[in-house]
Amino acid sequence: MKRILTELLLAGLLAGLAAFPVAARVTDKDVENDAKTPGDVVSWGLGTKLERYSPSTKIDTKNVKDLVPAWSFSFGAEKQRGQQSQPVVHNGKMFVTGSYSRAFALDSKTGKKLWEYNHRLPEGILPCCDVINRGGALYENLFIFGTLDSRLVALDQDTGKVVWNEKVGDYADGYSITNAPMIAKGMVITGMAGGEFGVVGRVQAHDAKTGKLIWIRPTVEGHMGYKDGKENGISGTTNATWPGELWKSGGSTPWMGCSYDPETNLAYCGTGNPGPWNSYMRPGDNLFSCSTVAIDVDTGKIVWYFQLTPNDGWDFDAMTVPILYTDKDGRKLVGKPDKNGYFYVLDAKTGKFVRGFPFVKKITWASGLDKDTGRPNFIPENRPGDPTKSTDGKKGTSVFTAPSFLGGTNQQGSAYSPDTGLFYVPTTEWGMEIWNEPIAYKKGAAFLGAGFTITKLDAKDIGGDYIGALRAIDPATGKMVWQVTDPAPLWGGALVTKGGLVFWGTPDGQLKAADAKTGKVLWSYQTGSGIIAPPISWEQDGEQYIAVVSGWGGAVPLWGGDVAKATAGITQGGMTWAFKLHKSGK
Repeated sequence: MKRILTELLLAGLLAGLAAFPVAARVTDKDVENDAKTPGDVVSWGLGTKLERYSPSTKIDTKNVKDLVPAWSFSFGAEKQRGQQSQPVVHNGKMFVTGSYSRAFALDSKTGKKLWEYNHRLPEGILPCCDVINRGGALYENLFIFGTLDSRLVALDQDTGKVVWNEKVGDYADGYSITNAPMIAKGMVITGMAGGEFGVVGRVQAHDAKTGKLIWIRPTVEGHMGYKDGKENGISGTTNATWPGELWKSGGSTPWMGCSYDPETNLAYCGTGNPGPWNSYMRPGDNLFSCSTVAIDVDTGKIVWYFQLTPNDGWDFDAMTVPILYTDKDGRKLVGKPDKNGYFYVLDAKTGKFVRGFPFVKKITWASGLDKDTGRPNFIPENRPGDPTKSTDGKKGTSVFTAPSFLGGTNQQGSAYSPDTGLFYVPTTEWGMEIWNEPIAYKKGAAFLGAGFTITKLDAKDIGGDYIGALRAIDPATGKMVWQVTDPAPLWGGALVTKGGLVFWGTPDGQLKAADAKTGKVLWSYQTGSGIIAPPISWEQDGEQYIAVVSGWGGAVPLWGGDVAKATAGITQGGMTWAFKLHKSGK
């Protein structure tokens, strides 16, 4: 009898445990294959190459008209602000971040909240451009994201409990993390923000399971790198392109993070503006600012770099994350639409310049790119003037520049389709009046040395009365195949699918879908607040879902000047929306 009771108790215990299945862990192989597996989204960019391409075909050009809301979830009214997060989805759960360093786990089929994490932010954080967060990464049983006080936090996917919490930078200096981290070979790799405060940009790799620091690679010339706690060589050559002392507060922060290719074993990171903005204070190219740097993920050393705007004087960060793709000849390439208005194609193995061309209609600061090197041909009179040569020594000559410092594109996230061979680039046409001012570095204070006013461009210069445009760009020819214009700046990313669709959001709250070949808009839905985040797609229980985060904010309303008037009436919000086909459309 005792044995029977024991067996019954054991059977009951096993049955009880079966009711709480152990979460399927996310492996390195899952991360590497993310772009090929429609059943989940485990990384920012729908794969480490950041093509933002979904292989799903259940929603296509014929039935997209039947797309309807499946569920929606509110982040809460008291902390709205800008919502730029891209959700990730795995094992029936969606993980999404919100403003003020919050994270949520939702049932990906119903939208029911499973848990919520609110990071305790200290007084004195210094985020440049709103209290946003762009998302996290999945690895093993963890959801990992960065915070406004410059920490990496790993949460248990099932419970939301903190597994590890590691400091990345000192928030009192101006460091913060707004980018989504990336997983590579068991490491979580992140950049950080803070270039407007004179911090020193760097890329860091931590053990994804424990948070332990593995390597640091500075992205300003002259600073020492570290691996396993030991010196690992300085970046570049001290004072080679940074005369004087300003390299010690040089900015160049990789604030949008990196892409990664397991075959080249390289992380490709875009770096930000040098500090200060006043370029007369720092003669030289100022490496590695406004560059793409390729870092060996094993050694933490820079293998190659390509600088897009040497001696930047306009805040043309090159932080847009490089998109990795293969052309029709099988060549591995980097595609990069940049803030400065030019689209760059580079060899992914060597960094060699392949080609470059404008993707915006009006560029005033350069007359073009050198056909062999890709270096811009500057127009000297269109660089803001030296304030030390002004009559009062307080304000240099003001110049009109296009694009504006908010860029021809920015944080939005472009998409690439191997089916069409096209990039889909959320583009903005705007200009600025900009001038230089004297400035001295002070820890934790803005380090600009410039003033500016955003202006709308004349319709005759850009071929219409609009500000934003989603553009389909052929990277092989530089041709704009089609565009869909918008009266306001496009600040949300794009998604393209094998079903022949491209999805994107607009500042007035519309999530739209167009034919990826022709640009014909086939569907739209009003989400209630401006969209400044990229959509995703995944499949669950035989159905394809599209999701996007809605919530107006970010840099445009903070810095938009006259252009901000185009978005002044937008209501703030904070929602995650999921869509699927209505049954009649199946």
